[in-house]
Amino acid sequence: MAKTILAIDIGSIKVCAIIAEIDDNNQITIIGHGIVRSQGVKKGIITNIELASRSIKSAIKDARRMAGNNISVATISISNAYAKSVNSKGIINITQQDITLVDIKRAMDASLHNARVPNEYEVIHILPFNFKVDDQVSIDDPFGMNASRLEVDVNIVMTPKTALRNLQKTVLSAGIEIEGIVLNSYASAIATISEDERTLGVCVIDMGGQTSNMIIHLGNSIRYTHFLPVGSDHITKDLSLALQTPLSVAENLKIKHGNLLERSNATVEVPIVGDLNSRNEVSLEMVHSIISARVQETLMLLSNALMNSNLRDSIGTGVVLTGGMVKLRGIREFANAIFQDVSVRIGLPRELNGIYNNMRDPSYSTVMGLLLYQAREHTQYEINYNKELLHHKDITSDMGLRNLDIDRERKLKKSRNLEATDSRSRSSPVENSGGAEENFSGIPFDIHNIPGRGQKDRKPVQRLKNWLKELF
Repeated sequence: MAKTILAIDIGSIKVCAIIAEIDDNNQITIIGHGIVRSQGVKKGIITNIELASRSIKSAIKDARRMAGNNISVATISISNAYAKSVNSKGIINITQQDITLVDIKRAMDASLHNARVPNEYEVIHILPFNFKVDDQVSIDDPFGMNASRLEVDVNIVMTPKTALRNLQKTVLSAGIEIEGIVLNSYASAIATISEDERTLGVCVIDMGGQTSNMIIHLGNSIRYTHFLPVGSDHITKDLSLALQTPLSVAENLKIKHGNLLERSNATVEVPIVGDLNSRNEVSLEMVHSIISARVQETLMLLSNALMNSNLRDSIGTGVVLTGGMVKLRGIREFANAIFQDVSVRIGLPRELNGIYNNMRDPSYSTVMGLLLYQAREHTQYEINYNKELLHHKDITSDMGLRNLDIDRERKLKKSRNLEATDSRSRSSPVENSGGAEENFSGIPFDIHNIPGRGQKDRKPVQRLKNWLKELF
């Protein structure tokens, strides 16, 4: 039976809501979408809960109308502006012969404990990137292996509790219950990179309207995250300030003449801020210089961040650029020159069933990744925002898999035993009118043979109580 899901990408420039269906084979079909201009969000941070909530409501309303579905539970994105990450290690002893999902979660929980996350932070992802089984290192997947000890190295992504609460309030105010929260650069990586790129190592940079988010994916998981509060909106503002023209005109100039490879000596007329009847003649050479300067500065900062990660030599497949800013013509060639010996490509979101033509561009990578995340396209193992262990295993297999909720099973078993005891107690015979002998658990029973506690215990009911106490 198909499951309906809702993904909401809350960006600085736009809010995008998509409703889709997932079938039994985890195939996604988009059935509705809503895209509105974002309000109350600046550089990835909620600055006005009321305005941001209004934008979310509007996007969801459009998506519901198109899909014919009033779904009210969603997985949402959270900006790298809020997030920071730390590495940690967890070590446990294996109580069973084979490693189960319970053991893997225990090891990841131990790594969280060892990380000593500050009280003012909330964990949204725990992502393992290396396992060690006894003395065997670099284990890809320890599940089912025979061992006495399990070690795991993880990357813990966290966010300030105050920022998270503001994001939750904003979404709840729009009438939406939050099912999951995913780091937006993580979601973009899910939508744009291949299995080979994950294995060999890749750096994904999502260049949006007001922010640029970087993650490095090595092996099974994310190893590094970085945030830069610069995006394509800064190009628009640079043009507006330099040319003394309204922001809307500057945005159109960027879209129409934003070419980093070709220069032109042509001129265009643009209105002046505050006096739309007056116009200035502007050289496209100047437009090209303004755009190039901002793009070069942004890419240089990102290149330095990649160098500072100490993982630059580990990304075997290079850099993937995605997000709305990469629609500038020539940005790939520009990035190739700046990142030097690291290959660069433009990352388009994976094509999904029912996807609309106007959504086939890099600016929708994050929201597509949110849909894929809900279809189990996350990393091999992960503890998510709800403290649940996500995995790709078939829990119906007969590989000695124990129930992840083992404590609940024990409590349930204990409860059943208590109920059975109570049932036996209620079914035991009490005094009958003739004092005839009956059986209780195979023990001959006679009301007159119940041992007493002195002459004062001659009453039959009291004798019955005393006999039951001695029996149990």
